Amino acid sequence: MIDVRIGTPLSPSATKVMLLGSGELGKEVIIAFQRLGVEVIAVDRYDNAPGHQVAHRAFTIDMSDPTALLALIEAERPDFVVPEIEAIATDALGTVEERGLATVIPNARATQLTMNREGIRRLAAEELGLPTSPYAFADSLSDVQEALSRIGFPAVIKPVMSSSGKGQSVVRSDDDVSSAWDYALSGSRVDFGRVIVEGFVDFDYEITLLTVRGAEGTYFCEPIGHLQQSGDYVESWQPQPMSPTALDGARDVARKVTDALGGRGIFGVELFVKGDEVYFSEVSPRPHDTGLVTLRTQRLSEFELHARAILSLPIDTTLLFPGASAVIYGGVDAAGIVFDGVEKALEVPETDVRLFGKPESFLKRRMGVAVSTGPSVEVARERARQAAGSVRPVG
Repeated sequence: MIDVRIGTPLSPSATKVMLLGSGELGKEVIIAFQRLGVEVIAVDRYDNAPGHQVAHRAFTIDMSDPTALLALIEAERPDFVVPEIEAIATDALGTVEERGLATVIPNARATQLTMNREGIRRLAAEELGLPTSPYAFADSLSDVQEALSRIGFPAVIKPVMSSSGKGQSVVRSDDDVSSAWDYALSGSRVDFGRVIVEGFVDFDYEITLLTVRGAEGTYFCEPIGHLQQSGDYVESWQPQPMSPTALDGARDVARKVTDALGGRGIFGVELFVKGDEVYFSEVSPRPHDTGLVTLRTQRLSEFELHARAILSLPIDTTLLFPGASAVIYGGVDAAGIVFDGVEKALEVPETDVRLFGKPESFLKRRMGVAVSTGPSVEVARERARQAAGSVRPVG
């Protein structure tokens, strides 16, 4: 057992964590840290981000600017730097490690690899030999067309750096390709002008396998199933039924890729499953949006597990109840919206609602989530959909 000491916030003894990215997932991580007596600094690209509203201190900077990012870390001197989004100057995190300024979670190399789909796909498929969909990288529309001539239709075109399905689209014929290329460039977190072209895997379902690397080993949460639209999650549920062979295969793939990345914390490993066969898709070295369901289903949510793993505290991935989550979208383009129907949503049995507090709403921006439990996943999914549908954002 590792002897862990945690100080007092806002005092010289404080244990300090800096979150780079403070959206709805970061907000829950901040709350988890604060419950353990940790001082938290929230950083984001816009003012009054959800995590800004609950942190001890908040800063708004361009996190893709290495000079600005390094200056803030040097000024604040956190014990841990925890990236929560993709658009970060990862080279600056390497400098942080080299100078011993802070512990980067999970580590600077893992952050560099996973923030870019090219890095992680080449690691998984070419170095580790994990099964994946056929793929190619393209720097121009003509490169995309050439890749499709080999991979075939249908296919998915994604920016090499984006989040929550932004810039992702399915192409089914030559007529779709030009608009998909333009959409991928518009959805990129950083304008690399580079995309990944992926062939379809004929899968039965896809899962997120939350994988926790703690001080004393690797732990797995029960698999999370999810429904996506245009690459963005709209529902998730836990546990996703799997055969014992498929579950063992999923854990084997997740362990191999997270062992290769190293460090501590939670990883959201996305996998396709066809019968007993498992294919690697992506991995995020942080809490996963589909894992919001764990706010109701597990003894410790993915956010609490992330905090515990970072601090080298004991890990417990116990599932308590079957459950589900359903997204509440903004529905309007407006600032400072209000929400009607929250009381109706909370009348649904075994249901909670999280409104994220984002200062500006967009038509398809995720502004909240309903999380429900029940005697079965099917009942929980119906309850979550009912609750989410009861909440009405108004501009």
